[in-house]
Amino acid sequence: MKPRDLLLALAVVVVWGVNFVVIEVGLEDFPPLLLSALRFFFAAVPAIFLLGRPPVAWRYVVGVGLALGVAKFGLLFTAMDHGVPAGLSSLVLQCQVIFTVLFAIAVLRERPRKAQVIGIAIACLGMVLIMLDRGLAAPLGALSLVIVAGAFWGVSNTITRYAKPQDTLRFMVWVSAVAVVPLLILSLLTEGPRTDVDALRGIDLTGIGAIGYLAFAATLFGFGAWGYLLRQYDASTVAPFSLLVPIVGMAAAWLWRGEAVGLQQAIAAVLVIGGMACTVVRRRARAKENTEQAVLAEPV
Repeated sequence: MKPRDLLLALAVVVVWGVNFVVIEVGLEDFPPLLLSALRFFFAAVPAIFLLGRPPVAWRYVVGVGLALGVAKFGLLFTAMDHGVPAGLSSLVLQCQVIFTVLFAIAVLRERPRKAQVIGIAIACLGMVLIMLDRGLAAPLGALSLVIVAGAFWGVSNTITRYAKPQDTLRFMVWVSAVAVVPLLILSLLTEGPRTDVDALRGIDLTGIGAIGYLAFAATLFGFGAWGYLLRQYDASTVAPFSLLVPIVGMAAAWLWRGEAVGLQQAIAAVLVIGGMACTVVRRRARAKENTEQAVLAEPV
């Protein structure tokens, strides 16, 4: 990888890792579903008029929009609003790799490699350690929502494998547009019109900055740069960088939010990240893959 592109990949990793802390900050000003809707509104609405029609069939755009935009992000934001810390969220959410591999086996009839089976077992052991860690300041129900969010991410990855979008930025913009209205409706029904209106009326620079980061840095820059890298290099070269996202997320949460990492959680993190590495890293001799396979490791 060229030095410039290496720096770009690392920049995406940092942006996506810090993203979890920004979500936590944004939740101090907005209810979770409204925050998610605002993120996708500002990521999508200005861009759809510039980028034109999505590069794939509408059914794939709608499917990914509902699975990724509404279910995955709606559940993630709700879980974090109910007490799952940013660093822990960045780690547990990577269970999406496990679900993506399992869905690929069940739906796409892909045959798992031995390394993938071993990786899933190792990552699952790490997840069990996290669930058993009674020192975590996270309700078990909320933590379960993050795991369900990871499952829906696996669903969206499987749909994306079918769609095979050539322009990932334009695809993500239209996926974002699909998510806006359902999230707004869910917010009005569950969080209440008064809560939403009060949040919008009381918006300050911190809230504006959080929405701007989520929409433009994490979504448009992140997916645009990731798509560029996938067009320049094999998926096996790009995908492993995503393994750094939970590391950055946990470090950022420790630095800015004071989120401590205990010994059991540290061991669990090593197991989860190591297990994910087994599922996405291939030997150099087998490195030639189609670009769409990198959705196994596309971060938040």
